Amino acid sequence: MTIENYKDLIVWQKSMEVALQVYKLTEKFPKSESFGSVNQMRRSAFSIPSNIAEGWARKSSGNYLQFLSVASGSASELETQLILTQKLGYGDSASYKRILDLLLEVQKMLNFLRSKIKNGSN
Repeated sequence: MTIENYKDLIVWQKSMEVALQVYKLTEKFPKSESFGSVNQMRRSAFSIPSNIAEGWARKSSGNYLQFLSVASGSASELETQLILTQKLGYGDSASYKRILDLLLEVQKMLNFLRSKIKNGSN
């Protein structure tokens, strides 16, 4: 399969699914969290596929690596936020498991893609 644009990247597709699931999960959070954890988690989740897309569009491996690093940082940030809000008892454990499992896949894929680009075999 030829990758013609960022939407063909499985890491982008999976990170879009993470973002969608985070939006659904946070819809059920207490109203008092609207400007706290809900906003922060949605921004982190939104940032992952956005940075993958922006890095791809820059058309240089150096820029792409930088944006993949930002996406990776956002994924780690989101993971932390998910763990904390789960401990606070927001949302159901099945949703957290599904999102955290998918997020782990995204993190592994980002690390693989970064190492592949660093080694010059993109």
